[in-house]
Amino acid sequence: MNREKTVYLIRHAQSADNVSAVFQSPESLLSSLGEKQAKIIAGRISKLDFELLVSSPFQRARQTAEEIKINTGKEIEFSDLFIERKKPTSINGKPYEDKTARIIWRDWEKSLYTSGVRVEDGENFDDLIVRADRALEFLSNRKENPIVVVTHGYFLRTIIARVLIGRFLSGEIFRNFQRSAEMENTGLTVLKYRDRFEEKPAWRLWIYNDHAHLAD
Repeated sequence: MNREKTVYLIRHAQSADNVSAVFQSPESLLSSLGEKQAKIIAGRISKLDFELLVSSPFQRARQTAEEIKINTGKEIEFSDLFIERKKPTSINGKPYEDKTARIIWRDWEKSLYTSGVRVEDGENFDDLIVRADRALEFLSNRKENPIVVVTHGYFLRTIIARVLIGRFLSGEIFRNFQRSAEMENTGLTVLKYRDRFEEKPAWRLWIYNDHAHLAD
């Protein structure tokens, strides 16, 4: 069986909370710069021949996907599989200077790299790995090809870490990967899934964080 699939993964355009001293909430809208970035990446994606547009339902991703919809005519399929890492709800939108929120944040951040640790209703390391695997399974099982996905920086890097490192992805390796792999708003990452006679079926990283369109 020979099968190949291409997935274009996009980090949403810049949000207002991206450039504010607050713990970003799911409701954060695009900044004025983000609105321009969304139009630019939408123009770039309009040159691609793709069959499915998927987006995180978080507002910053939704707005970015809406621009792609306007440029391509593709309807958006929203999926919670591609939301950003879920912070404890109690700190969403809180300023960095809020002492209680900062303590919760630090404890939660440790849980992102430590199996079995949970802080309030926030996701932890185990949750993220399971969700990344489910997202990759979702993409590989869809009949549409190519697929465009609008998602978030941290979770996108989680997917890439899972593709590159697989079952060897420990908490410490994950932490180092997240700290070392930067990503621009509307950066374009491309994954290819190959299932061929001479190759083991697997996802492969093709392009990472291409943001050349922002130089125009």
